[in-house]
Amino acid sequence: MLAAAVAGLLTGLSLIVAIGAQNAYVLRQGLTRDHVGVVVAICTVSDVVLIVAGVAGIGTLVERAPWAVEAVRWFGVAFLTAYGVRSLLRARHPEALRAAVGSGGRRGVVLAALALTWLNPHVYLDTVLLLGSIANQHGPQDRWWFALGASVASAVWFCGLGYGARTASPLLARPRSWQVLDVVIGLTMLAIAVSLALG
Repeated sequence: MLAAAVAGLLTGLSLIVAIGAQNAYVLRQGLTRDHVGVVVAICTVSDVVLIVAGVAGIGTLVERAPWAVEAVRWFGVAFLTAYGVRSLLRARHPEALRAAVGSGGRRGVVLAALALTWLNPHVYLDTVLLLGSIANQHGPQDRWWFALGASVASAVWFCGLGYGARTASPLLARPRSWQVLDVVIGLTMLAIAVSLALG
């Protein structure tokens, strides 16, 4: 029971702690202090739903419907490309890069967080298929303890990333720093979009 939960925690952290579109967005929202709670909640709840789906066996259905993963992949390519270009364009306007000022309304933030989570094919491959298959190697009861551990990993990571980013805001007090951050985020999004497009 405890061993399965710890295994889920460590596996979940190993998959989620990586520079990607979702993490870059959570980091930026944390730095700008713009609807951080909403973004953290969306990312965490979405992860928990996907983890539970994978453990419950939805991963098998996804494997049998490769067209669904393919459709999500191309939606993801389009969205990440648009978001990457937007980040690069935002870097051209220093007045919009102050850490203390929110960058958008709640609706836009919610839609972006949902899109970066649910239009990311890696989420289905890592969270649903991979975590689900690893969890199901444990016993019938222990797999749910594994899912609990993986869910805790997501909550800890997103809370730490979103709220912990505030400690870095003094380092990003200058507009030039935000320009660099936006360029890095934009290039990261475009690189992920290219890697998705190439399969």
